[in-house]
Amino acid sequence: MSTVQEVILAEPRGFCAGVDRAIEIVERAIAKFGAPIYVRHEIVHNTYVVNELKAKGAVFIEDLAEVPPGATLVFSAHGVSKAVQAEARARGFEIFDATCPLVTKVHVEVAKLAKEGYEFIMIGHKGHPEVEGTMGQLSGGIHLVEDVADVARVQPAQTEKLAVVTQTTLSVDDAAEISAAVRARFPKVREPKQQDICYATQNRQDAVKLLSPQVDLVIVVGSPTSSNSNRLRELAQRLGTESYMVDSAAELKPEWFEGKARVGLTAGASAPEVLVREVIDRIKALGAVSVRKMDGIEETLKFPLPKGLKLDHMPAPGHIS
Repeated sequence: MSTVQEVILAEPRGFCAGVDRAIEIVERAIAKFGAPIYVRHEIVHNTYVVNELKAKGAVFIEDLAEVPPGATLVFSAHGVSKAVQAEARARGFEIFDATCPLVTKVHVEVAKLAKEGYEFIMIGHKGHPEVEGTMGQLSGGIHLVEDVADVARVQPAQTEKLAVVTQTTLSVDDAAEISAAVRARFPKVREPKQQDICYATQNRQDAVKLLSPQVDLVIVVGSPTSSNSNRLRELAQRLGTESYMVDSAAELKPEWFEGKARVGLTAGASAPEVLVREVIDRIKALGAVSVRKMDGIEETLKFPLPKGLKLDHMPAPGHIS
């Protein structure tokens, strides 16, 4: 029997500026050039968003050989390697780069320091497209570490010029712990002036830290492939609050809510608000009476779009949310 009285919404939650921009790039490309528009990798890691864009004429591919010559190609928000950029140019596609500017910032830093002779330790998750994109900025000299144990195993060619970079969607606390291990082993390591973990990841994790102690259960809206959404669920769990991640309201299980009076709700940076609303409706159907928003940071950042995507008649923004 559900005992839910109240739903508390984390603030901020859901879409970040990089995701907003990436989705808008695909929508504008479809509006300007017509379907199909090819997108390398899921534009953002969210099933609903990807399906909405597919319905509008986006075709998601992993291998550039699947894209016909002369087609329009969009790089996903996670960024791509130099090899993928070069292959796309060689194949003659019209290219729009939806890489999040905060990921591009890491790429620029890697290129700049590599010219000065630096090797890199990258803190991130093996196989994640953002990590593959960043590591693929150079042909070598970037050593990936996923945890503190990995730091002990790294064998850079030299330690005089060593810099650390980070995937933008990691757990802030995990990254700090791994960075400390890197500093302890390589005291001369150069760290970024501003941490690489993006503002949106930080803000959503900070909100969960405030939310978790106030509730009996935390629900995170996000897709299984979304790194930052997974980190939110892990964080709530680590803080001692039972926590589940769902791709949609259909995945909610009534038994999760038994004996839980207050439910906290948040969403990863690639999850649209429409999904949050559907989850709220489902929890209300289980008996929740009130919904209130926590106080939190209001995010106002917007990133400019690439040149060549200005439209005379633009559909109203925000159709996915």
